[in-house]
Amino acid sequence: MAVDPEKKRNSYEDDAVAVSASPTPEHEAPQLEARQAAERRLLRKLDFRLLPTVVVIYLMNYIDRIAITAARLKGLQTDLGLSDVQYDTVVAILYVSYCPAQIPSNMCNHWLKPFQLGGSQLYLQNGRRPSVIRRPTLYIGTCVVLWGLTSALTGATHNFAGITACRVFIGLPEAAFYPGAIYLLSRWYTRKELAFRSAILYAGLLMSNAFGSFWAAGILGNMNGVLGIAAWRWLFYIEGAITVFIGFQAMWLLPDYPHNTRWLSPAERHLAQVRLAEDAGEADKDSEQESVFEGLKLAIKDPKVLTFMLMCASQLLGLSFTNFFPTLVATLGYSTTITLLVSAPPWVFAAIVTVINARHSDVTGERFFHQTGWWWVVIIGYIISLSTMATAGRYFSMFLMTVGYCGFTLTLVWVANAVPRPPAKRSAAIGLVNGFGNLGNLAGAYIWKAEWGPGYHQSMIIAICALAFASFLSFVVRMLLVRENKRMEREELDLMHGPERERIEGAAKLEGITFEEAVRRRMGFRYLY
Repeated sequence: MAVDPEKKRNSYEDDAVAVSASPTPEHEAPQLEARQAAERRLLRKLDFRLLPTVVVIYLMNYIDRIAITAARLKGLQTDLGLSDVQYDTVVAILYVSYCPAQIPSNMCNHWLKPFQLGGSQLYLQNGRRPSVIRRPTLYIGTCVVLWGLTSALTGATHNFAGITACRVFIGLPEAAFYPGAIYLLSRWYTRKELAFRSAILYAGLLMSNAFGSFWAAGILGNMNGVLGIAAWRWLFYIEGAITVFIGFQAMWLLPDYPHNTRWLSPAERHLAQVRLAEDAGEADKDSEQESVFEGLKLAIKDPKVLTFMLMCASQLLGLSFTNFFPTLVATLGYSTTITLLVSAPPWVFAAIVTVINARHSDVTGERFFHQTGWWWVVIIGYIISLSTMATAGRYFSMFLMTVGYCGFTLTLVWVANAVPRPPAKRSAAIGLVNGFGNLGNLAGAYIWKAEWGPGYHQSMIIAICALAFASFLSFVVRMLLVRENKRMEREELDLMHGPERERIEGAAKLEGITFEEAVRRRMGFRYLY
C-alpha cells in the first residue's frame, strides 16, 4: 500500500521531536537515555565516515604540496635549471593563489546549502524532495580531483615557467579544503567536540610529513630511471594519480550539512541540527538578511577576526621551517634516503601530541594556553639549534619545532568558537584567517635561504620574533573574549530583538520548546578562551 509522503514526513519529524524535545519530569530519565543513545549513534556515524575521509584528503593535500621539497633532494632543482632564488619562488608562489582564494572559496562552500522551500528544509509542500540540492561534497571532491591532476602535471614540467604555472594552479583548488573542512566540522560538532576532531584532521597533515617522507624515500630510492623517467617525476605522477582517485571517492563519502545529508535518516538530521542549536542557544542558520557577503562584512568589522588574521600569519611565519624540513634534516649529514627516513619521527610525535592536546582542550574548555604554549616550546627548540651543531642536539630540537603545529591546530577551531553565529560570518572568518594567515608561509619561503645554511641562524631568529608577536596577539584575543563574556553577563536578561530573536525563535521551534526556554539556554552561552 502506498504511503502518503506528507504523513511519512510528519512521522519522521515526530520521531525527531520525541528524541530532542525537553522531557517532562515523569519521563525525564527514559527520554534522556534515548537522546544520549541517539547522539552516540550519530557521532559514531560521523566519526567513522566524515573524519577518516577528511584525514586522508588532508594527508594527500600536504603530500602533494610538499613533494617539491623531497624532489629537490633527488635532482629537481638541477634538472630544471633553477637557481636558489627561483626555487624559493616556486615554493612561495603556491601561496599567491592559495591565500586569496580561501576567502571566496569558503564563502562559496557556505552558500552551497539546501533550498528551504515550502516551510521545510527537507521536503516541498507536496511531500517530495527538491529536484536540485546544492551539495558541498561535490565542490570539495572536484577541488581534490583538480589539485591531484595539477600535481601529476608537475612531473611533466621542464623549466621554471612550467613548474611555476603548476604551483600557481595547484594553490587554487587546494584553497578549498582546509578552511572548508574546518567549517564543515563546525556544522556537525559542538564547541566541546570540535577541537578534538579538528586535531584528528590536522594530525593527518602532520602524519603526511612522516608518511610523505617514507613514501618519497621509497620512490626516489627505487624508481630513478624506470621507463627512462627521473625518480622525482615519478613522485609527482604517483601522488597526483592517487589524489585524483581519492577526490572521486570523497564525493559520496563526505556528508553535506545536517539539513540534507543523504546517508542520515530524517530523525538523525533533525537531531544534528538540535545539537548545534542547543550548543549556542540559537539555530545554526542565517536570517534572511544575512547573505555570504553580509557575513564577510560582519567578519571584517569584528576586531577578533582581524587579530586572528595577524596572529595566524605571524605564527605560520614562525613555523615556516616545515617547507624546508628535509633540507634542515639534511644538515645532519646523512644520505638522501636516510635523511627522508629520519625526517618522519618528529612528525609522528607531533601528531600524537596534537591529538592529546586538543582532547585536553575540549575537556577543559581552555584555548589560549593549549594553543600558545606550544609556540614557546618551538622557541626553545630554535634556541637549542642556535646553540649547537651537534647531531643529537639539533635532531632533538626538530622534535620541539614540529610540536608548534599543536598550536596551529587550534587556531581555526578557536575562530569557529569565537565567531559562532551567524554561519555566514563564521564561514567568512575562517576563510579570512586561514587565507591571510598563509601569507606567513609565503614570506617564510624566503627566510630559509641556502646561503644561511647549515646553521640557519638568521632564519631562526626571524621565526622566534614572529612567534613572540603571535603570542602577544593570542593574548589580545583572550582579553577580547573575556570582555565579551563579561558583557554578556550584564546583558543576558535584556529583551532580544531583530535577527537575534529570529534565530532564537528558530531554535525554539526546532527543539519543540517555548521561546522563554530557548532564551534561558541562550543565557548559558559563553566564549571559550
